[in-house]
Amino acid sequence: MNKIFDMIEKRSKAWEAAKAFAQTKADADGLLSAEDSKTYTEMEAKIQNYSEEIERLQKMEAIEKELAKPVNKPLVTSPMNESDEKEQKTGRASAAYKKAMLNAIRCQFRQVSNVLQEGVKEDGGYLVPEEYDSRLIDILNEQNVMRQLGTNITTSGEHKINVAATKPAAAWIEEGGTIQFEDATFSQIILDAHKLHVGVKVTSELLNDAAFDLESYLMNEFGNALANAEEDAFLNGTGNGQPVGIFAAKGGAPVEKTLTADITGDDLVDLVYCLKRPYRKNAAFLLNDATIAAIRKLKAEGDKEYIWQPSYQQGEPDRLLGYPVYTSPYTPADAIAFGDFSYYNIGDRGQRTFQDLRELFAGNDMVGFLAKERVDGKLVLPEAVKILKLKAPTKTAAKANTTPAAPKA
Repeated sequence: MNKIFDMIEKRSKAWEAAKAFAQTKADADGLLSAEDSKTYTEMEAKIQNYSEEIERLQKMEAIEKELAKPVNKPLVTSPMNESDEKEQKTGRASAAYKKAMLNAIRCQFRQVSNVLQEGVKEDGGYLVPEEYDSRLIDILNEQNVMRQLGTNITTSGEHKINVAATKPAAAWIEEGGTIQFEDATFSQIILDAHKLHVGVKVTSELLNDAAFDLESYLMNEFGNALANAEEDAFLNGTGNGQPVGIFAAKGGAPVEKTLTADITGDDLVDLVYCLKRPYRKNAAFLLNDATIAAIRKLKAEGDKEYIWQPSYQQGEPDRLLGYPVYTSPYTPADAIAFGDFSYYNIGDRGQRTFQDLRELFAGNDMVGFLAKERVDGKLVLPEAVKILKLKAPTKTAAKANTTPAAPKA
């Protein structure tokens, strides 16, 4: 492994020397003399020889790893051809692109393969391989409740959604009477793109440690951080440099009622039936974990049974009044949302990108990696979701819920 990295380092230095030679020897027209051109060709050939030697060493290493497996586990693939099937894919989906990206990360982007040029972003950085992007999406969907409930759209530019503001109504007329025409008006919801980023610092030792699963570490760190920031914005975002959240005062779901007393089962029934019937078909509750404790204690009047219906099937959410219940730590503790959340549209602009920060942390012998995405979210039909505001906690209760100060030593 050390020999491979040594060869990569030598190839990198040879390339830098070749570039410097070409720049210094070029004449006023940017051309090289016949003699200098011959020298440069020899330098290029040496770089190619380095590349072939690196590839040979990597194949030898793969064979050694395969042969080092226990003898009672038979070889089922040829080490030299195990990636043939993957190599049939092209672009960012190919095994070559993924391998080049991982090699570039480990050598701190000092050696960037030409294959990565397929995914160069115009504002800097490299598009993540499709498998990485899919894994990020999987993490975002798993961690982010709004990506599960909302409608996800991939946009290439400003995305306009037409919404019918008024609808024509039918009217009875007498025989031979005048037919009346009404204007159908439409409004537009525009999904733009707000930039979200997350940075991770990695020590040089970890980059060079083949036993450390750098790929999974970066995917998990980036995916979880992006998912948490997204979910908070999809619920509470103001629209100022971020998406408009479900609970936003402007552009979010309307508040149907504000309670002045403790919540009751009747309040939940009222919340369900204030939503128009077509939206109740796919409706669900969305609330904070702290609110669940109070609701799970509620019983129907004159009944000993709790109105909360726990799920007995793995993967299925609990139910309240027959509707699924979803929770998020970012849901306000003083509000409950109920409705069809598929009308919350999430627009992903383009692909996520990686970028390395080589110089910023060089003094600490660390390398920074930056993941970026552009996303927006809006509730395109506010009447599809209703909000019930709960009674504000009393000062006594608020004090009881605060973390006590640490005792003095």
